[in-house]
Amino acid sequence: MVIVAGQIFVDPAQREQYLAGCVGIVEQARRAPGCLDFAITADLIDQGRINVFERWESQEAVTSFRGSGPSEEQSTAMLAASVAEYDVAERSLT
Repeated sequence: MVIVAGQIFVDPAQREQYLAGCVGIVEQARRAPGCLDFAITADLIDQGRINVFERWESQEAVTSFRGSGPSEEQSTAMLAASVAEYDVAERSLT
């Protein structure tokens, strides 16, 4: 399993517009083969922070979906980003 997690920072005045532009990406990702979860959400405390969380069955699934990465418009809106991929083993807590 692969988890992609981190944060993106944008101008606080532009955060809602940025997130609105991500709706289609989230919908597409959740329909993608191998996607177990995909969320891009506003941080509750930092008005310029957007949290990213993705869970995929395999690295191949991530790579297949990811393609060329964020659009030029999204990349331009990002002031900074810290997002990483993690290979993990799953253990159920229930």
